[in-house]
Amino acid sequence: MLEFVLNMFPSPGLCNVDKQNKAGYTAIMLTALAATRSDDDMATIRQLLQLGDVNAKASQAGQTALMLAVSHGRQDMVRALLAGAADVNLQDADGSTALMCACEHGHAEIARLLLATPACHVGLDGSTALSIALEAGQNDIAVMLYAHMNFAKPPSPVSDGWA
Repeated sequence: MLEFVLNMFPSPGLCNVDKQNKAGYTAIMLTALAATRSDDDMATIRQLLQLGDVNAKASQAGQTALMLAVSHGRQDMVRALLAGAADVNLQDADGSTALMCACEHGHAEIARLLLATPACHVGLDGSTALSIALEAGQNDIAVMLYAHMNFAKPPSPVSDGWA
């Protein structure tokens, strides 16, 4: 599949890489689902990410390339998309973020990658990644999220004991 997607766009400027197909997906979204076989594949993917909108949303469900890569467990693509400035906090039509997708599908290592992004929010609009992890029975991810929410925050100013 990767070869098919990459061959669709042989040279910069010849095609609109942000054009959606009939299903509502762009070349970047389709690439996010593909398996890479070599460093050359990743180099081509990084080039594609620079040419298009990594934060475009699919027309039907509003998913981004990052959400698709997360949902399908494509850790290499998640890394590439994050390096290509993918927004971890965008929400799809249901209000889910990439982190929520990782929680729902049990992708702990991908959740860890997303949490390492400084801008990553654990909860948006009343639904939290923690509640999704718990509902999905992903206890290891729930523990990771709880620790992130409670222990990864900068320390509060230390009181000198004088009130």
